[in-house]
Amino acid sequence: MDRLFIQAKPIIERLKAAGYEAYYVGGAVRDYILKREIDDVDIATSATPLEIKSVFSNTVDVGIEHGTILVIHERRGYEVTTFRAETNYVDYRRPESVTFIRSLKDDLRRRDFTINAIAMDEEGVMIDPFNGREAIKKKCIKTVGSPTERFGEDALRLMRAVRFVSQLGFKLDNKTEEALIQQAPLLQYIAIERIFLEMEKLLKGKHVKRALKIARKAKLNDYWPSIFNQEQTIEQIINMPIEGLDLMELWLLALYLEKAKEPQKQLKKWKMPTKDMKTLLRALTFLNWRMDNNWTNIQLYRAGKEIAVMVEKIVCVLHHEKPQAITVKIYEKFAEFPITERSQLAITGTDVLEWTRKTPGPWISQLFTQLEEEILNKKIPNEREMIRRWVEKWGNPSSGKCSKH
Repeated sequence: MDRLFIQAKPIIERLKAAGYEAYYVGGAVRDYILKREIDDVDIATSATPLEIKSVFSNTVDVGIEHGTILVIHERRGYEVTTFRAETNYVDYRRPESVTFIRSLKDDLRRRDFTINAIAMDEEGVMIDPFNGREAIKKKCIKTVGSPTERFGEDALRLMRAVRFVSQLGFKLDNKTEEALIQQAPLLQYIAIERIFLEMEKLLKGKHVKRALKIARKAKLNDYWPSIFNQEQTIEQIINMPIEGLDLMELWLLALYLEKAKEPQKQLKKWKMPTKDMKTLLRALTFLNWRMDNNWTNIQLYRAGKEIAVMVEKIVCVLHHEKPQAITVKIYEKFAEFPITERSQLAITGTDVLEWTRKTPGPWISQLFTQLEEEILNKKIPNEREMIRRWVEKWGNPSSGKCSKH
């Protein structure tokens, strides 16, 4: 049994000792069967939230209204959730009411797909009333019960279906796929933030091409806010050797293919984190330049290793070449540079002001830009005294150099 299950075993044993049922449930059980890496363990129990709190002394009410209590055991947190039934879904996302129940089977019945509706006891015995293991064996994604009802209850399951295709490489059950196509318009009622999180997981999957094909067939992309919502963009990506690209690189590729006049606005529509947006916009600038030019030492330095690698991998893919060994080549190039970022310079702005006795201004930035180029081109070494002499000449028109201020 996986070590994470073993670590969580005392939680189940204490609940059972108190007279309640308790099982491992959800994605951890699915991934255990698939021999995939397990990130965390969730536990379902017949104990109510208050009963859970009475069994354990160290708990946090992370979602008590929905039956979830975080139990702290040996400095680790475990989400323990009461068996529950959900009724009258509103906004195609949330249940209007949650009822705590004592039946494991009824708790599993409310889950999205059969592969996620398997429970396991502390000894490794599986409880599988909806044949989730058979679906795993057949590599098939099938809803628990009616797919039309499941997608109608929570339209985010439309995205989860194609996300699991990407992550697991499974196919969709015929009825599930038919319902996916039929219910696709319900995705318009789901918050972009939630769609974005599923999209990120989809793009990280090893079978992203298969997932994008199904999403396009079902026209889920019609309800994505931008970038990947164009069929032409999806078609191009599917036909490119993207297997070596990571999440950010796939976003960059799609952003480039869209040719948007205002790429920042397109990224904002996805409610993407600001840090990621800035990285992508900067990378796009260098990618647009790189498509018409070869790298120079200065441009590589300006881009930085991370951006340079991203850009070069996309250039390979756009030329239908697999981006093999590109990362190594870029890193080797950077290893040859005297400096790889401004902070590595042997001087600071304070030094420059002290040496020149000048008033601070834009000229300092101009000086540092030229200084970086001189060092990268190995015209002067990155040594404090040599740089001081260069600075004095730089600011002295009579030395033969043009004054920059």
